[in-house]
Amino acid sequence: MRIKMKNNLLTKSIQSFFATWALMMASRMQVGNILTLVFFLLCFFFFRHIDVRLSKSDFEHTKYTSAVCLVLAAIFSALYMAVDYTYYVENLTNPLFRISILTAVLIGFLVLFYNLVLLLFSFTGDKNRMNALLFSDGEPTTPLFSFYQKHPALCAFLLCILCWLPYFLYQYPGIMTPDSINQLEQVLHVIPYSNHHPFMHTLLIGLFYNMGYRLTGNMVVAMSFYTFFQMCMLALAVSYLIGTLRQFRLRSLGCFIITLLYALIPYHAVFSVTVWKDILFAAGVLFFGCSMLRLLKEITIPSLIVMGISGLVMCLFRSNGWYAYLLCLPFLLLYFRRKAKTVFPVLIGAFAVAVIVKYPVMNSLSVTQPDLIESLSVPTQQITAVICNDRPLTQEQLTLIENVVDLTYIKELYNPYYADNIKELVRAGHQDYLVAHKREFLKLWIQLGLAYPGDYLEAYIYQTYGYWYPDSFYLVAEAEGVSATSLGVSHTPLIGGPLVVKGKEIAIKLGGMLPLYGTLWSMGVALWILIFCIGNSFIRREKRKLILYLPTVALFLTVMLATPVATEFRYVYFLVFGLPFYLITSVLRLPE
Repeated sequence: MRIKMKNNLLTKSIQSFFATWALMMASRMQVGNILTLVFFLLCFFFFRHIDVRLSKSDFEHTKYTSAVCLVLAAIFSALYMAVDYTYYVENLTNPLFRISILTAVLIGFLVLFYNLVLLLFSFTGDKNRMNALLFSDGEPTTPLFSFYQKHPALCAFLLCILCWLPYFLYQYPGIMTPDSINQLEQVLHVIPYSNHHPFMHTLLIGLFYNMGYRLTGNMVVAMSFYTFFQMCMLALAVSYLIGTLRQFRLRSLGCFIITLLYALIPYHAVFSVTVWKDILFAAGVLFFGCSMLRLLKEITIPSLIVMGISGLVMCLFRSNGWYAYLLCLPFLLLYFRRKAKTVFPVLIGAFAVAVIVKYPVMNSLSVTQPDLIESLSVPTQQITAVICNDRPLTQEQLTLIENVVDLTYIKELYNPYYADNIKELVRAGHQDYLVAHKREFLKLWIQLGLAYPGDYLEAYIYQTYGYWYPDSFYLVAEAEGVSATSLGVSHTPLIGGPLVVKGKEIAIKLGGMLPLYGTLWSMGVALWILIFCIGNSFIRREKRKLILYLPTVALFLTVMLATPVATEFRYVYFLVFGLPFYLITSVLRLPE
């Protein structure tokens, strides 16, 4: 027994040493810093506590759970080190030293993340305890809380509207960036219709704008009609989520906390009054997930209607949504095959309507489709990185590129985090040549990737890191007012004053100042939570839950394939907006 205890202490000490090394490197700490000793002791007692916890818990720690924990630890370590590793070896030139340091840090992260997810799984994987803690068949009615207990969905809607209303009044008639102005120009027929910003979303803006203008004759008030509609739809999505979770017996207190998160986190309020396609799209994705969850319990007409409409929103309100829906459709049909008579017409019907709108309808209305280069941000940046790194190209490869763009100022224009500069360079050149020679450029992209994989990988990391690296800061929801335009719409706040302005500024900036709270503002953290939820489905042996995460995973993959900007929160707002849904579904028990 003593030998076993000594071996265990030695093992924990070695694990703590490597974990301390990783934490020291990640926090940019010098080896002589006294906090390294603090890190070591914290890790040592943390790892010891996990052993004690597992020995007393009903959670079954098997080789299978260890394998799942190791896979997640490897994913998290890779995602963290992919960006951060350069800082660990920036002062080292010897390859052997560099490899040794990186190996030690990798071991440290693996140990740290493995133990962390194992501890979390010991809670979330304990079905009986989680069910007793979070879910209940009946609750005692609390006088001060009784109305919420009786009408949680209605209260969620009203609370969100109430908390978001000051933002609507201050940002009246809504936050409008250049993208929003472009869509309004289409509504007013100043420019032709284009599907660069989703045509159906533009028509929806036009519907409420024209309705408001006919009633008031005022462009500012007319624009506010759409903004208020969008705010209500986002609040309705929250309400539908709360109603869904109550159907699965989530305790009222849990529902209330989730409602407060939506109502009080400032970026939800700011986005609710920002005229972007991404906002209604995020609401549509949450509606779709909740409708799927409801259908797993019971087939109802309202759930089928919500699934059909939200599926259509996914297909038509973002270009990547269309591809994600196509990716999901075969799996959804396979999953719901036993309910084919009721679910298949809805899933296929949404797809069919989207096809009709995207092709015959838009073609008949002469709606311009996005140009080719818009969807080639990632490969364009990778090829540009090879050129800017002065890698040797054959004369044939160089000629092919020069037939499209002028390379004179490419190094000055290249921004590894932002693809629009190079896309505009292509548009200023000869994009028609690129369109006519797609196969040749595909071959070029593959050739350069095989020849310079390091450049491609580095360019891809720079282009996408904000969506999966948890330590990237991005000022979320800082836009306000209406971008400069001569259309007649301007920022016309209905409330103001120093208190309002300063309060809004502080609310937004707190996300970059407060520990723990700041993680709610991180796209990378949101992805890590989703990955953890997926892992928890394996730990609980509830793999059929994966269908609930499939649409978000598919959407995220499409963003990773085509994002033009490394850190754009709204591109993955669907992921952040749906986080409570993923967290709760990862621990609820599905009906047999």
